[in-house]
Amino acid sequence: MSAAVSSGGTSPGPPESRRIVLLRHAKADWPQVADHERPLAERGRKDAPVAGRRLAETAIAFDLALCSTASRTRETWKLAVHELPHRPRTVYEERLYEASLGDLIALLNEVSDEVNDLLVIGHNPGMHALADALAGRAEGDALARMTTDGFPTSAFAVLSFEGSWKSVEHGVGRLLDYWTPHD
Repeated sequence: MSAAVSSGGTSPGPPESRRIVLLRHAKADWPQVADHERPLAERGRKDAPVAGRRLAETAIAFDLALCSTASRTRETWKLAVHELPHRPRTVYEERLYEASLGDLIALLNEVSDEVNDLLVIGHNPGMHALADALAGRAEGDALARMTTDGFPTSAFAVLSFEGSWKSVEHGVGRLLDYWTPHD
């Protein structure tokens, strides 16, 4: 059972509005190490705090951050979180590394309904595939920009949906914002 899951009852009433932010790790270096252990490149160490400042500008008070256990994602999160006004509870999740779209949706389905605003720090192609799959609708040109840009390093997508995390599936979300550090 994931640390993101809690056993609690659900309360009746209108569906909760929830937000999920999908952040791709910053630019990584390619030293002679295992892929999981690749550190950030110099550009990545510069871009991660910029992404953190832009996340702070969204004014989303994250209840939980799920971060891949890979070195580059942990380093991205370490540099970005210092820019946020509130540090959310963080769970380092092995299943985010090399996760397929199905794996990512299954992981979201395990999130406790006590969490309204979730940040996921992960990898491509998963972050892009998940954002694209969840975005049944979009604000302005956010979806066109995300499709054109291809979700580069340090990019993030902000999506909203109604209901329980157990109900997350293709097309349930609205893409509210899409940001890249090098627009």
